[in-house]
Parts: sequence; C-alpha cells; structure tokens
Amino acid sequence: MASSWIAELDGRRVVVDVPATTANLGAGYDCLGMALDLDNRVELEVRGWSRDGVELTVEGEGAGELAADRSNRFVRGLEAALTEARGEGAADAAWRVTMKNRIPLMRGLGSSAAATVGGLVAGNALVGGALEPKDLLRLATEIEGHPDNAAAALLGGLAASVVTTGGVEAIRFDVPRGLRAVLFVPELRLPTDEMRRVLPSKVPLGDAVANLSRVAVGIAGLATGRLDVLRWLTEDRLHEPYRAAVFPQLPRLVADARAAGAIGACLSGAGSTVIAFSDSLAAIAAIEGAFRAAAADTDLPGRIEVIAPRNAGAAVVASA
Repeated sequence: MASSWIAELDGRRVVVDVPATTANLGAGYDCLGMALDLDNRVELEVRGWSRDGVELTVEGEGAGELAADRSNRFVRGLEAALTEARGEGAADAAWRVTMKNRIPLMRGLGSSAAATVGGLVAGNALVGGALEPKDLLRLATEIEGHPDNAAAALLGGLAASVVTTGGVEAIRFDVPRGLRAVLFVPELRLPTDEMRRVLPSKVPLGDAVANLSRVAVGIAGLATGRLDVLRWLTEDRLHEPYRAAVFPQLPRLVADARAAGAIGACLSGAGSTVIAFSDSLAAIAAIEGAFRAAAADTDLPGRIEVIAPRNAGAAVVASA
C-alpha cells in the first residue's frame, strides 16, 4: 500500500515550464548562468495507488532517448523534493510524465538542469510550496553536481552562484533589455562529463586572475545595465582553450562572431552550442552569416536560433 501522503496526491496534476540556460558566459566557469527564452513544458500526473513506475511521453527534443524510469532527471528532481518535504514514500507512487521539449540534449543549453529543476518545482507544488528556493537549489546542485545552470533555470535572469559549507547561495538580477543571443547549435553532441575530463587539474595563476577580473567587471557592469562588458566577460582562459582540443571549430566560430559585430561570444556551457550576444539587428544578421560561413568551412552542420534572455525562472503553469 502506498504511503498515506502519496495516496493523498493520487490523481493530482501539475504542469511546469522551465527555461534553457547558458552557463559560464565565458570566464564565469561553474558559477554563472543565464536563462534563455527556450523552454521545456512538462505535465505530471500522480498515480498514487500504483507502483508501476514511470510512464513517459516525450515530444520534441529527446523523444525516444530519455530514460522512462526513476533515473530520469525530472523524476529524480520530483522525488527529491517530495522526500525533502515529506520523508520516505515517493518510491511508492507511479508517475505519468508528458514532456514537450524544445531544449536540445548535450548541446550546452542546460537540458539536464531544466529537467531536474522542473521535477523539483513540480514536486514542491504537490506539497503546497513547502520548500524554499534555497532548498530547491541545494537539491538541484546535489543532483547536477554544480549550481550554474540550475540557479539560472530556477531563478531566471543572470544568476551567480557559489557552493558553501552551509549549502548553495545564488544572487540573480534581470538581464538588461534589448540583449539578444545568437545561437549556433551544431548537430554534434558533447556530453558534459566528457568535456570536463579534458580540463587540467591545475591552471596557471595568470589565467585564473584573468578570469576573476573578467567576472568581476562583467557582473558589475551587467548589473548596472552595461552590455559592453560582455566583450570581456566572454573571454575565457580556464576551459575553452582545453575544450577546443576536442571541438576544433570553436575558436573559428567565436572569432568570426566577434568580427561580425558580436558584443561577446563564447562556448555555451560545455558545448557544443556557441553563443554570441548583440543588441543590434544589423549585427545579429551579420553574426548569423558569419556562423553559417564558419560552419560550412569547417564541415559542422547545425542550426541558428536568435532568442532573448529570460528573466523568469521555472514556473508552475497549471495545478489541479
């Protein structure tokens, strides 16, 4: 028999909307993330008296690929929130999950974090919002291993986060209006774990200082509405040079986007998406052309999307 609190949820339905994210923004390795106006929408139905597991339907990105069991990141987030709020018993339930996904997998746009955060937010809705955002961020970080994408997906806007001995802290602010992100999304998939393995365990002091100064100036500038600081913030010396060894098209794509008028350009998360920023329609068109030419010259098929940053984080859009 199901736990009593699970039985009480039988038949409940929750729909959540979660944004894509771009992590690092160049120099802010593992500590910066920005939400993007590209989303996944997930509908959850609780089947409280069944232990049949997970019934999963996926439309769009990840169809036929995502795990239809309790290892699914959405389900892990869901059950983590319920366990945190109500204790053991989540494994007694079955879940019917329907996903309409627009965030591509393994392209550096936070698909894993979006799933985890979506599950946490849905689970929290089921228990009446018993958990605070700081609790959800801590749980997301425990599942994801780092808070950059999770903080931006949960809170929206541009989020700076840090793991401390007492948990995870994040501060967010709205992205200045008018900024647009031009994404080149290759067909190439680059799993985050593999892209982390190419990074060195130690880096030169000068490279660390260069990144620290760019993050300091970049965040201070963006928080006061200055977009021009993206030219420095998106310059990285800690991870992109090493990741270029397995993604050799990266330096060309970044350099050509900058030459075409991008305020700044960098690898999105662990890749393979390359993101360029602009507040000019003319520059956006030039960046698109530069991406197409660089991709053709380097035999890297992919697509281009122009989207805005999103200042709203994950949200419950329906609950019954």
